[in-house]
Amino acid sequence: MASEQQLTAIKGAKVLMVGAGGIGCELLKTLALSGFQDIHIIDMDTIEVSNLNRQFLFRKSHVGQSKAKVARDAVLRFRPHISITPYHANVKDPDFKVDFYKQFNVVLNGLDNLDARRHVNRLCLAADVPLIESGTTGFLGQVTVHIKGKTECYECHPKPAPKTYPFIHCIVWAKDLLFAKLFGDKNQDNDLNVRSSDATSSSEHAEDVFERKKGEGIELYGRRIYDHVFGYNIEVALSNEETWKNRNRPRPIYSRDVLPFEQIQQNGNVDKNLVADDPSSVSAMASLGLKSPQDIWSLKDNSRIFFESLKLFLVKREKEIGNLTFDKDDQLAVEFVTAAANIRASSFGIPLHSLFEAKGIAGNIVHAVATTNAIIAGLIVIEAIKVLQNDANSYRMTYCLEHPSKKMLLMPVDPFEPNKSCYVCSETPLLLEVNTHCSKLRDVVEKIVKAKLGMSCPLVMHGSALLYEVGDDLDEDMVANYAANLDKVLSGLPSPITGGTILTVEDLHQELLCNINIKHREEFDEEKEPDGMVLSGWTQSPVKEKDDNASINNGASASHAPSQAVSLEGKEDSEIEIVPVGTGSVLPGKKRKLLDISEDTVPYLSSITDETSSKNKLEEIDDDDDGDDVVMLDDGCSDGIKKKRLR
Repeated sequence: MASEQQLTAIKGAKVLMVGAGGIGCELLKTLALSGFQDIHIIDMDTIEVSNLNRQFLFRKSHVGQSKAKVARDAVLRFRPHISITPYHANVKDPDFKVDFYKQFNVVLNGLDNLDARRHVNRLCLAADVPLIESGTTGFLGQVTVHIKGKTECYECHPKPAPKTYPFIHCIVWAKDLLFAKLFGDKNQDNDLNVRSSDATSSSEHAEDVFERKKGEGIELYGRRIYDHVFGYNIEVALSNEETWKNRNRPRPIYSRDVLPFEQIQQNGNVDKNLVADDPSSVSAMASLGLKSPQDIWSLKDNSRIFFESLKLFLVKREKEIGNLTFDKDDQLAVEFVTAAANIRASSFGIPLHSLFEAKGIAGNIVHAVATTNAIIAGLIVIEAIKVLQNDANSYRMTYCLEHPSKKMLLMPVDPFEPNKSCYVCSETPLLLEVNTHCSKLRDVVEKIVKAKLGMSCPLVMHGSALLYEVGDDLDEDMVANYAANLDKVLSGLPSPITGGTILTVEDLHQELLCNINIKHREEFDEEKEPDGMVLSGWTQSPVKEKDDNASINNGASASHAPSQAVSLEGKEDSEIEIVPVGTGSVLPGKKRKLLDISEDTVPYLSSITDETSSKNKLEEIDDDDDGDDVVMLDDGCSDGIKKKRLR
């Protein structure tokens, strides 16, 4: 039972939640049941069929609707007297400035991408509002507390440099939704017919498109499926203008535009699959004469593989349909999933992948675990209550482990003090080595200010001279002047930038200001320093090469943790990331005992580590609950960064 003091703090608190996905659903429920009276939620996403197995506030009828709004309505049904304010918007929208954050007592993050996390971290620092970070992937999870001036901020120490890998979403869609719908259990809760409650249902689309009609030819059936999932469903999704306000719009793809019906009929040679009694020998590639699994097929070839693999399942493996589950060793299944994923990727402007790459991805996906989300949500609320009571001595960063470490499945550790070298919360100057006679201002803005420092609305100054600015309130002459500056070399600007000068960059939205000392350098190693410039004082883990044996996870978050825990940095719904091992420090060897938390407060749960493998580093975890991340574990020791615990 909460104490009288805790109840008072809870009822008087105004809370901002960012993210209404896997963690967000659990968190909103837990906040409401814990007595919080005033909750605000920001989430730009709409509900997808693939969310329904774990984001329990959503139902089939909600597909296509705003997550934030539906989550609010669902919770108000069992807690009707509390106030929940939803925002179906991007957290980086200009509506959510520092003044917006100042109205809250605490901010709770359930985000799925590094860029948005950094943005919220900076606004919380500017508004002086406590931030509680969280993330899960499979059985792993973590919760961290960030208080301005007292604990490290989200950006105090290196984060894994995520490589965007949106193709994984396409693989998940093709494998878990389309393949399962066509060839798996017909009774499972997976309905690709359902796309949007706002969509008008014609008689054609009111019926089950995936049910083959009596006497319908295979080619006509295949064409109908293709046009529905890659054409009609995309058009329905596009009808929700709000969803695509800040995203690239996909393009509907219809079979007639890629492969005329006559070519579909003449597509492959089924007779090339000679061993009819061996299902594993059936191959669409063999029928079409495609040989190398490492070739990247064109949209036309992917469409041919799609139709041919569907035909082979219906002709050669008809008895298995209804009982099939995806197996990475099933050649025909891998061919179908690769083709379907690539066609969807083409629709969303995502680079296509070879069958070899797709097979590696599809065989290593780690799905979200609803229980982990529930545990992490409980831990978030516990830390939020401590923050509301200003109980700094009790703050903990807690890691949820997959395997017991010293008989513990929850590993709480003390937070760390702010890093005095952090350019975000300590305003430490950075150093930029650059050839000021060759590099243009555009290079600095795109490669450094936006890509590395994460500023979305930057302003660049040299002394009192304003060199670059963005904003809706600029007149045409100013816009033209700044555009002209972008294409000038640094030393050729109206206020020349040369070695020894100081560049000031600022993001008025984030209220972040940073000074960059310029050091002129003539030459750079094209292989090791491809940007043609080097930023020092800014710490981020190096990107590692993709590992075919890497496990693919559904999401992740942010900080440092004991022994082998894995943590991830994340993505938005259309974006997945490969998260390489960073160079961040490992926690000191001393481990605290578990806090005296009763099972009524937090159930004791799942695990991350094993005593025999405690040399592995812990990366951070984002709630990428709507997609999948690749996480790579390396053995290694601390890079020598020393951090002081907050005690």
